[in-house]
Amino acid sequence: MARGTDKHAFGIDIGGTGVKGGVVDLSTGALVGERIKIATPHPATPESVAGTVEELVSRFSWDGPVGLTLPCVIKNGIALTAANVDKHWIDTDARALFSTALGGRQVAVLNDADAAGLAEYHYGAGKDVSGIVILLTFGTGIGSAIIHDGVLLPNTEFGHMEIDGHDAEHRAAASVKEEKGLSWKEWTPAVSKFLKKMETLFWPDLFIAGGGVSRNADQWIHLLDNTTKVLPATLRNTAGIVGAAMTVDSAPAP
Repeated sequence: MARGTDKHAFGIDIGGTGVKGGVVDLSTGALVGERIKIATPHPATPESVAGTVEELVSRFSWDGPVGLTLPCVIKNGIALTAANVDKHWIDTDARALFSTALGGRQVAVLNDADAAGLAEYHYGAGKDVSGIVILLTFGTGIGSAIIHDGVLLPNTEFGHMEIDGHDAEHRAAASVKEEKGLSWKEWTPAVSKFLKKMETLFWPDLFIAGGGVSRNADQWIHLLDNTTKVLPATLRNTAGIVGAAMTVDSAPAP
């Protein structure tokens, strides 16, 4: 695969279990060709993950800019937190690290939930929705992204919003359902309470529910009793890749 065109870009989604990448058609949000996944190294130190990224890009013979996600708060290319990756990521200049690993090319780095939010807004469940759209990924914790008329407010951490004296993700994450053996009917009241709190603060026009539980949306979304419409994410395991690829144009020169 050659250097990206105006319509094609390369995205990589770095998660706790896998590093996934592919070429994205930015006119449709669809992957061009295959998606490749390599197991996340353990420990997932900056250096080891950078090596995996280099291997992944080389499999595509891609020589253009690259967009990447990390499960971290990212400001000016620097990781300020570390979730599901090694704590050595904190204060790492991720943009410089990946640029060096990829031979000095241009790279852009953003939070993984932010990338998924951008992808869902432009190509998925949020397409053609005006106003405020909030993506919430229900997994081990709760990731979040808020977008207003196409503009992302980066690095939100709504999963840490306090609900009944605890972080929301300690009440409403999908992992809570699994650990406690809750039914959908038993789990959704906590999700509803979280969404209602979000409604009083942001008055969103749409919630998008991501994470693995979005595959079972017909089992639980109708049980919610909040006011704002909730739709399941549609891009699922490609959302991070697509959102990462979307940021390539903003990648600074190396």
